[in-house]
Amino acid sequence: MSSTQKDTVKVDLGGREVLVPKGGLYDRYRMNPDLDQIARDPRVSGVDFFRQLPKIKVDSPIGPTLTPNFYYTISTARLTMLAPSRAIRARLPEELSPLELVPGLGLVSVMFFRYDVCDIDFYTEAAVGIAVKPARHGGLGFFDLVSGLKNEDLDSYVLSLPVNSDIAQVRGHDGYGFPKWVTGLDVDITDQRTTARVANDTGGVDLSLLADTPAQRTHASGERVSSLTSYTTIDGAWHSTLNQTNVLRAGTTRSARGVTLQLGEGRMSDDLRSLKPKRTIQFDVMTEGQAALHMPVPTSVRSRNK
Repeated sequence: MSSTQKDTVKVDLGGREVLVPKGGLYDRYRMNPDLDQIARDPRVSGVDFFRQLPKIKVDSPIGPTLTPNFYYTISTARLTMLAPSRAIRARLPEELSPLELVPGLGLVSVMFFRYDVCDIDFYTEAAVGIAVKPARHGGLGFFDLVSGLKNEDLDSYVLSLPVNSDIAQVRGHDGYGFPKWVTGLDVDITDQRTTARVANDTGGVDLSLLADTPAQRTHASGERVSSLTSYTTIDGAWHSTLNQTNVLRAGTTRSARGVTLQLGEGRMSDDLRSLKPKRTIQFDVMTEGQAALHMPVPTSVRSRNK
């Protein structure tokens, strides 16, 4: 038996077999964590946020599971860019509308995530997403725009969402309907530097980021909780997925100085190029946070027959 096999165990997710770290959080708790035990991990600053979020058991495409999925220590980076609404609409399903800064200009983003301690063990993730109006929203979306730019409450449609672990890919793709695949993906976020590299199928660069981290501000747990609602289709039916983030240390800059985003060859770069981004208007980095990712729920969206 190889050392890799010795260090992992097989688990079944709705008929899909995946390997997870032996003795890791998923192996030990199967999404039903002992919060007192997790609080002892030196990487975890506290678990009060999670004590107020009881888990419930639900049936899902990956079999019975507990929701929400808890992320005890995370760091994230997000570049928000202006892009022509025409290019955005070409990539959106008909039922969704872009959230526009001004008529003809919408918002797209490139995001990077590092999940150091979570119910499905360490993994990294990247995304190309489009800011959209809430699915049941008929107004101009000005308040949605303001709260979205402040990272308080954002609705999105994701075009690409690579990850670096099998369990994250199966849960995200089969369970949530996200466009996930597994690839080499490094994300490192410190108070000084934010770096990320997404590999393509040949090991080259799909997309990479090198940036100075904006000055960070510390928040008490529960003081600043933001939400992200993502829309996906599962078996042809629209669903919405809620992700709540407990922001602990974060900062924002409107300057693109010290930020280098490199597009290479691959699915992420192709998706971003198709949106024809014009310029970066905001760079957000959270060096420490926590999150609760809920399972998707069916949602109503506007009819195709508008």
